[in-house]
Amino acid sequence: MDLHLSGKRVVITGGSKGIGLACALAFAAEGARVAIVSRDRANLEAAEAEFARRRLQVITHAQDLASAEGCASTMAVLEEALGPLDILINCAGAAKKHSIDTLEPAHFHAALAAKFTPYLNMQHEALQCFRRQRAAGSREDKAIVNIIGIGGRHVMANHLAGGLANAALLFLNAGLANAHASNAIRINAINPGLTLTERTENTLAFEAGLGGSTVQEVLKAKEAALPIGRLAKPEEIADVALFLASPRASYVTGAVIDMDGGLHPSL
Repeated sequence: MDLHLSGKRVVITGGSKGIGLACALAFAAEGARVAIVSRDRANLEAAEAEFARRRLQVITHAQDLASAEGCASTMAVLEEALGPLDILINCAGAAKKHSIDTLEPAHFHAALAAKFTPYLNMQHEALQCFRRQRAAGSREDKAIVNIIGIGGRHVMANHLAGGLANAALLFLNAGLANAHASNAIRINAINPGLTLTERTENTLAFEAGLGGSTVQEVLKAKEAALPIGRLAKPEEIADVALFLASPRASYVTGAVIDMDGGLHPSL
């Protein structure tokens, strides 16, 4: 299936590793013009090497997206490099997990700053870009995909702070999608469950430490609990992100796709 993404201009936050990198590589393989953002220059250099190995093109930009000013300057730089933005994939920022015995109010504020705020600010900047294009006469479909996390829907005791940030992002996703649909801007979300990334490795190590078990034991227990029987691959999340961002999903907005291997059945 042709996703009609060739030539589309795409910015991906958190695009230097994990799900973000999988999205970036997939968009580039479809012929999109891709820019990735990370605060870690070493990770960006590793991503550049992977793009080069696959003979794909990418623009990289090092920036911490914790501030509104950082997000604004990032979008300005990348629009100058790419041209008018078509698609934003939000995948930057992660809240730390805390045991319920050590959880403090400050951890909730930190989680919002790490996850909610960058997504909020980057969406604001993308929407400003889209508005300028529309004012100039463009009627092209635009898209935002927010990679959020299943913890925003399903409560986990060691992920209360991060779950709060994710839940807030789900609310924001629904509200912005409703507000901007009439302007041909589609905004959707994906809630990955456990995925084969460095972040999941850290989660498994954290839970192993809490329970006095090994990482391998925790992993086997997680896999046994999943109806599909395994963790997700980053590329599987990326495939859904590409579809949601593409014109093939032209009638989909405000949607939230749970990708947790069937762990949390719901209507």
